[in-house]
Amino acid sequence: MKQLKYIAPLVAVAYNMILAYAVYMLARVAYLLDNWTHFAENMTFSHFLSLCRGGLVFDTAALLVTNGLWMVLMLLPLWLKERFWYHRMCRILFVTINGLALVANLCDAAYFPFTMRRTTTTVFSEFQNEGNLGGIVMKELLHHWYFVVLAVVVIYGLWRLYRSPRMEAKWLSPWRYAVAMVLSLAVVTPLAIGGIRGGFTKAVRPITVSNANQYAERPSEAALVLNTPFSLYRTIGKSVFVVPTYYHNEATMAAIYTPVHAAAEGPMKKKNVVVLIVESFGREYIGALNRDLEQGTYKGYTPCVDSLIGRSVTFKYSFCNGRKSIDGMPSVLSSIPMFVEPFFLTPSAMNDVGGLASMLAGEGYQTAFFHGAQRGSMGFQAFATKTGFQHYYGREDFNQDKRFGSDEDFDGTWAIWDEPFMQYYATKMGEMKQPFMTALFTASSHHPFVIPEKYKQRFPEEQLVIHKCIRYTDMAIGKFFQTASRQPWFKNTIFVLTSDHTNLSNHPEFQSDLGGFCSPIIIYAPDGSLTPAIEDKVAQQIDILPTVMGLLNYPKPYCAFGIDVLQTAGKDTWAVNYLNGIYQYVKYGYVLQFDGQKTKAIYRLDDRLMQRNLKGRVDVEQKMVRELKAIIQQYMERMTQNRLKL
Repeated sequence: MKQLKYIAPLVAVAYNMILAYAVYMLARVAYLLDNWTHFAENMTFSHFLSLCRGGLVFDTAALLVTNGLWMVLMLLPLWLKERFWYHRMCRILFVTINGLALVANLCDAAYFPFTMRRTTTTVFSEFQNEGNLGGIVMKELLHHWYFVVLAVVVIYGLWRLYRSPRMEAKWLSPWRYAVAMVLSLAVVTPLAIGGIRGGFTKAVRPITVSNANQYAERPSEAALVLNTPFSLYRTIGKSVFVVPTYYHNEATMAAIYTPVHAAAEGPMKKKNVVVLIVESFGREYIGALNRDLEQGTYKGYTPCVDSLIGRSVTFKYSFCNGRKSIDGMPSVLSSIPMFVEPFFLTPSAMNDVGGLASMLAGEGYQTAFFHGAQRGSMGFQAFATKTGFQHYYGREDFNQDKRFGSDEDFDGTWAIWDEPFMQYYATKMGEMKQPFMTALFTASSHHPFVIPEKYKQRFPEEQLVIHKCIRYTDMAIGKFFQTASRQPWFKNTIFVLTSDHTNLSNHPEFQSDLGGFCSPIIIYAPDGSLTPAIEDKVAQQIDILPTVMGLLNYPKPYCAFGIDVLQTAGKDTWAVNYLNGIYQYVKYGYVLQFDGQKTKAIYRLDDRLMQRNLKGRVDVEQKMVRELKAIIQQYMERMTQNRLKL
């Protein structure tokens, strides 16, 4: 029995690692409960246990990577380390590492409704230019106070339950101790390597974030299988875009799908182009696009946009191509969807990239981008400059204009309130030489979801905290069009209104894997050249550029991943997006979910809750797979070969 004391450090390692597993699993439960409405439709206790079993694979990898140093320190074959001070140091290290892992997981639980995925290392690039993160974090801590309490209690519990080896150096035989520790390391090392790779299977490569889908029934559930430490460390320095080899012949692939658009015939129509990208303005909030919701009684929160839709062309099925603001910019303005990671956080952002601004600037247009935040925020200014916008107007420019309210109109967190900034936007366009192309990115319907004090009685709290912000921004849009309609350039303009992404939801139809991408796409021509209609077509953000170019009769060939949706028959319109390693392809009245190698599921488009998987029972399934493969390969090849411009 005396010899058992020599493996006390190994026993302590095993015991404390079980504690760490419990912390990760507790964080997973908290993740589920805080986002219950997103998972409830498909969640049973047995299904959650199945997700947890898959989660153990990723928890093991994360725990072994993050606790590797601690394990080595515990098992060093040096008998003199068995001292109180040394094990106190190990205890502090263990609790700190796993406490931070807990905090990361809980923070991601709060972030999930906005992204529907786990955070990766691109988050550091995404927010590197923001100077207001401290205030935002403090507001979130207050809003999610229960997570703060949970973190404090669990970290305290980790400290109290931690066990150090009960041994003294003076009791030990140095050589026996050294042998025991070497053998312990010999046992732990292959187990650790196997765990980090993702278990003890015959897999050639270590597991990645996308492997979570083999344990999940739906793409959004991959977030429950994963943990945030794994998602962070596994994406450090990794190649984002990997070119598949679905097609070995360029001509064969191009015959199925090509992003190359031919030049139009005849003279170009040099109308002004105005693109409104409205923060978080999901299709769910718009009454005119949801007449069948709540048994036909739904009114929505957007009376001004409802009125605009009555004078515009929009689409029965319309989608964003990503879940973040930085996904919306390339999709809307350059016809580049988000696959794998946000485009301009990847190395491919250094490619030659065009867009509406550069293409129209080449035809004599004056171009400008407007965003009421400080210059550099969200990387918008860098992207605008790269894609050909000649001028950029932000918070600083608004403040310098004596006709407006200066920083008194700052919302205190992100940007100038939408109402005054959109009036500034209309005014500045009146000073531009026609034809011009401009884009506005609004901000007031952004988290933390506040509105100006003077409107709090007019727009009180409703079912969701964002609803009052949607009403406020809708009012601002209405006033913008009132002001614009009095401008001499108004009737010679094509207006496009969309959202950057969707946001908080209280209808299950908009919480499904596809429902989370439902954004409006509204095209308005005041001169009456477009017949108002809600067309029975599929549309997406990346269609905006080629559709506008079609309306202008653009005279040069160009590269855009979308289509001219107005000139395409309804049966040939489509949309694509990417969620947690799964591509979703909408066409022919179905939604295909594809993991890059095989079909995961296929649903009817009118199965809005995505309840009946028809995999293997749909005639067009293989046709959809072939088309989606061509889209993916074209995208990856052009990204890695710098072929985004002709």
